Amino acid sequence: MNSKSYRTYSNFLKSLSLKLTRFYYKKLDKSFVVYNKLKGKGYDPVTTSDKAFEKFIRKEIKKKFPTHQIIGEEFGKSKSKSEFSWVIDPIDGTRSYVIGNPTWSNLISLNYKGNPVLGLANFPKLKKFYMNTNKSTAYVYENKKKRRLKVNKKVKFKNIKLAAAFHGWLPIKKQLKIKKFLNKMQFPCFDALTYAQLAEGRVDVVVQCANKIWDIHPLIPIINAAGGVVTTWDNRDPVLAGNIAVSNNKINHTKILKLLKPAL
Repeated sequence: MNSKSYRTYSNFLKSLSLKLTRFYYKKLDKSFVVYNKLKGKGYDPVTTSDKAFEKFIRKEIKKKFPTHQIIGEEFGKSKSKSEFSWVIDPIDGTRSYVIGNPTWSNLISLNYKGNPVLGLANFPKLKKFYMNTNKSTAYVYENKKKRRLKVNKKVKFKNIKLAAAFHGWLPIKKQLKIKKFLNKMQFPCFDALTYAQLAEGRVDVVVQCANKIWDIHPLIPIINAAGGVVTTWDNRDPVLAGNIAVSNNKINHTKILKLLKPAL
């Protein structure tokens, strides 16, 4: 990945974000059907809109980069020997989508040799999108203007704004082991938007459970370019997905991981 490659792919993602928003308002801003993937053993919704978005995204990628691999939540992996792959969450926050909350998004990452290098978080209902353009630069685009993303590195641990959600994945027994962490929780998580808000400097720490690769890969390069720190709860590479912690600086991140350690 050189500067020319970054420019080519980031321009594609920027154009795709605008197409996705137009596609939503033209084709999907209407009644939809909801299915439960777990069929009575819990609740994991998928809608006809999820599938329509993913088909649209796959079509756009194939037109421009026909040899690249595509990995999507709804339609799996395409076969390819390319070192480039695209990871897609057609609707991150399907539960929000189902009940009319505007915080859902389209998440897409470009991975090179398995590592996310570019990410897009597009919010059609909020009419804005977040993306990085290289390793160290990311923006939020809103009202035809762009604003550089930077985490608020100066906030000390005692003053952090902490947003967290366990999504039903962390048993009560484990939650009882991290009371000090629970006492610092002040804000809820609004799907991928909360990670994006950390990149804007609006919150300082975000903690979530059970992220799949399509939930977190598109956000990793955006967070890194904004100066944030992102790992799993056990301080491993976030590319692995799972339980994810993101912080505004390394000192605060180390302290958050220490508070979470009893729940591992």
